[in-house]
Formats: sequence, structure tokens, C-alpha cells
Amino acid sequence: MVGGRARARPPRQLTRDPKAWPEQPSCDPGAEAVRQIARALAAVLRERDLSLRAAAVGSGVNRQAIADLLAGHSWPDVATVARLADFTGSRLWPPRTMDDRTRRH
Repeated sequence: MVGGRARARPPRQLTRDPKAWPEQPSCDPGAEAVRQIARALAAVLRERDLSLRAAAVGSGVNRQAIADLLAGHSWPDVATVARLADFTGSRLWPPRTMDDRTRRH
């Protein structure tokens, strides 16, 4: 497995309270990245009233892969995150900061 044993446990298991996923932060930087992606994706799906099925069809990502990402059961790859971001037209990672919102190009 890429990353060795670092990804032997799902991201939600790398939080103090896995039942509180995705609200419970993680000290593990990889799990925290997945948590932030899951939170951002869940918010976009909720805001647009999109089902997992609609997200799967629109993004080309398997519905179960999306469900597993949202639940913190899997480590999504870059292609998965990119397809979901492209479909939603949203930045899923890294999380937006105040500097990002106020910066003018």
C-alpha cells in the first residue's frame, strides 16, 4: 500500500472520537485533509440538494466511493477529489482561508 502502514486505519479512526466524524478534528495530517475534503463535499451536496447518485453520475466517481469518503472509511486518491471538485465546481482542498477570500489577483 502506498504510504505503508500510515493508511492501515481509515481516517475516521485517527480522530479522538470516530463517531463524531467529520466534526472531530484529527492530529494526523492525512486524516485531517480527508476530513476537510469530506466536510467541504458534504456542504456542497447539501447546498445543491444533490444525492450521492447524482454526484456519482455527474463526477464519474463510484457512489460507494463517495459514501466512503464522506463517512471517513476510505483514503480518496487525487483523481477522485479532482473529479468531485470539477463536478461540483467547488474547491474541496485545501480549505479556503480568509486570505483566500480577500486576496485579489
